[in-house]
Amino acid sequence: MRTTLAGALVSVLALTLTATGCSGSRPSGTDRGSAATTAAAAVDNRVEPLAGTPSPRLPATVRSADGKEVTVKKARRIVPLSGSLSEIVFTLGLGDRVVARDITATFQQAAELPVVTRNHDVSAESVLSLAPDLVLAETTSGPVEAMDQIRAAGVPVLVVKPAAGLADVGARIQAVAGALGVPAAGQELTRRSQDRIDAVREAIPAHADHPRVAFLYLRGSASVYLIGGAGSGAASLIEAGGGIDAGADSGLTKDFTAITTEALAKAAPDAILVMSKGLESVGGLDGLVKIPGIAQTPAGMERRVVSVEDGVLLNYGPRTDQVLRSIVDQLYAGGAR
Repeated sequence: MRTTLAGALVSVLALTLTATGCSGSRPSGTDRGSAATTAAAAVDNRVEPLAGTPSPRLPATVRSADGKEVTVKKARRIVPLSGSLSEIVFTLGLGDRVVARDITATFQQAAELPVVTRNHDVSAESVLSLAPDLVLAETTSGPVEAMDQIRAAGVPVLVVKPAAGLADVGARIQAVAGALGVPAAGQELTRRSQDRIDAVREAIPAHADHPRVAFLYLRGSASVYLIGGAGSGAASLIEAGGGIDAGADSGLTKDFTAITTEALAKAAPDAILVMSKGLESVGGLDGLVKIPGIAQTPAGMERRVVSVEDGVLLNYGPRTDQVLRSIVDQLYAGGAR
């Protein structure tokens, strides 16, 4: 199941290692790598809260993704169990109520918060020690015993359905906003996010070549080299950026498949999408093309690689427009303006 595997992959993102990549016109390998490093850094390390501070209207009763009804009576001490959920709370303008973070909450405003989850490994004791009145969780948050312990202590736990693509950005925002008693702010942030995503899509340059893009998950320290298939979570971004998901298009039905020269030859990517720390873990662009089969692909021969920071690539949240812009900029040599 994609959402389960995606959660597991997000868990190891923080364990992989920053960015080098390539842009999309066809300069030399050195120039291309330099351009991509600049583009990859374009995703701001700060979230941009909505103007004004919303006033929560509580209690609010909402439906959790695990099928339970959750009643939130107050939300003065919030513990989001993923970086993506933290990002939504802060962008809604309620970041001052967040008292802890997951290790994947890498944006600047959350940096000083204590870490109570590490890659979906929840410490119930750490969470409860902060006396939260609301915990926001993913379907992948666990272990189950820890989540049960939090609920048994009387703390409301809202489970939010994971995102599979761009269409889920608004649903996640509104789920969190509803639980926090600020549905109007949720609608406003959904509109803002969608408008910004639409603006990036409309700015794709006329010369866009609809490249075949393979999403690779890399963890060099553990010799993990995977190519994304139909359920990897990256297809929506690739397609919105004017590309074709090379893995899915070549018939890979699993979320991820071990990289082989045969799989790469069949996918025949014109460009490769990677997480920046994963790219660093294999020795950057020079190390990437040494992985068997990559140098023989059009992407490897042209050294056409797109690198996006690990903590935001698959978040599908308020900064996804920046992720998409970075992808488009790198694919088409700074084309989205």
